[in-house]
Amino acid sequence: MDNVLLSERSGPQRPWSGFFRGAVAMLPLCLSVIPWGILAGSMAVQAGLTFAQSLGMSAIIFAGAAQLVTLGLLLSGGSVLTIVVSVFFITSQHLLYGLTLRETVARMALRYRLPIGYLLCDELFALASAQPKEKLTPGYLIGAGLCFYLCWVLFSLAGVVMASAIPDLDRWHLDFSIVATFITIVVPMVQSRSVLCGVVVSLLLSMILSLYRVEGAIVIAGLSGMLAAVAVARLTQGAK
Repeated sequence: MDNVLLSERSGPQRPWSGFFRGAVAMLPLCLSVIPWGILAGSMAVQAGLTFAQSLGMSAIIFAGAAQLVTLGLLLSGGSVLTIVVSVFFITSQHLLYGLTLRETVARMALRYRLPIGYLLCDELFALASAQPKEKLTPGYLIGAGLCFYLCWVLFSLAGVVMASAIPDLDRWHLDFSIVATFITIVVPMVQSRSVLCGVVVSLLLSMILSLYRVEGAIVIAGLSGMLAAVAVARLTQGAK
């Protein structure tokens, strides 16, 4: 009886409740992406972008993998078509993220859905997937996403500054942070044989194709991994 009275007094959960809780929950992933942001900023300078263009790329595009692939292809002389196709497939997982969170976010007002859609990234999706749906308030999602966004821009700014102050920044192999970051995101999400198979296929193919310098190796490996995961899932269901 006391619990019922307490719930009636507290009323419905406020939209902005959980804002600071979401920001704090995102901090560990923000720390892990420090080298990644520095690498993105420094690569933008190496690719010939101005200070404003380098910082604007991180602030507007807000897609680490897409930025690094674009800058890498620019440095290697890749064509515009190659860049567009690569970025399209690399960022296509955001459609799946949106569809996965649709049931939760669709009930929110448009003024909340728009910033959540812009701030939605790998890290925010991973954080949201690990939380009960009742805790995913607009405030929690926006707080977590905004925290990561501000840290990304700040680290990118550090990379832009360091690229001019520290020569040969690439010899520090900051690109390893990309692997480390995605490992922390992917590993907890491997909870079935089909997902495990997809991850293994993607990993092996990306290594083999990159070794032989096949253009679009990451895209091919990712699509092959998804197909393998779907095939294993259907075979497993058929066996049952």
